[in-house]
Amino acid sequence: MFSTEFLLTSLVVVLIPGTGVIFTVSIGLMHGRQASLYASLGCTLGIVPHLLATVLGLAAIMHTSAIAFQVLKYAGVAYLLYLAVVTWRDRSAFSVHEVKRKGDAVSLMSKAFLLNILNPKLTIFFLAFLPQFVATDAQSSLGQLFGLSAIFMAMTFVVFVIYGQLAHAFRAAVIESPKIQSWLRRSFSAAFAGLGLQLALTER
Repeated sequence: MFSTEFLLTSLVVVLIPGTGVIFTVSIGLMHGRQASLYASLGCTLGIVPHLLATVLGLAAIMHTSAIAFQVLKYAGVAYLLYLAVVTWRDRSAFSVHEVKRKGDAVSLMSKAFLLNILNPKLTIFFLAFLPQFVATDAQSSLGQLFGLSAIFMAMTFVVFVIYGQLAHAFRAAVIESPKIQSWLRRSFSAAFAGLGLQLALTER
């Protein structure tokens, strides 16, 4: 079940920079190592509903229902544009500020969770991706799907943590340069806006 093909394909998929990666990297740069861990965890938890939808067959409804897809899509677009505006206006970004309060951690995880749960493309992706690696002679295809989902989630979390830690490693140079701070803040804002536009133009 956990073939080399599945592991390599999953790794490539997780490594490709998307909304979750951009969010985690921006948090690692802005707020440090611990904050990036919370962002990684939130992004990982955000794919759970999509995986469950695939495993339980609900993804088929999303695939055939234009209304369900459009509602979730535009909710995701609105949230990405919200992140773009907040990031653009946040003049305190890149200040030395580690997450210490429980409320800060919950807020970060919630934002990361919403970022992925409001992306309908994930449901469609898992619907097309996971069944390919279920053995046709398997006694329990449901058990295999849950196992594949667990491996994919674990890989997502590890890769996102690495992205966050690498971002933190460059944080010292960022903090010492106001110009770089401003450029990165605007770049992340533009990236979120661009991803929102891309999602808005996505067809099923």
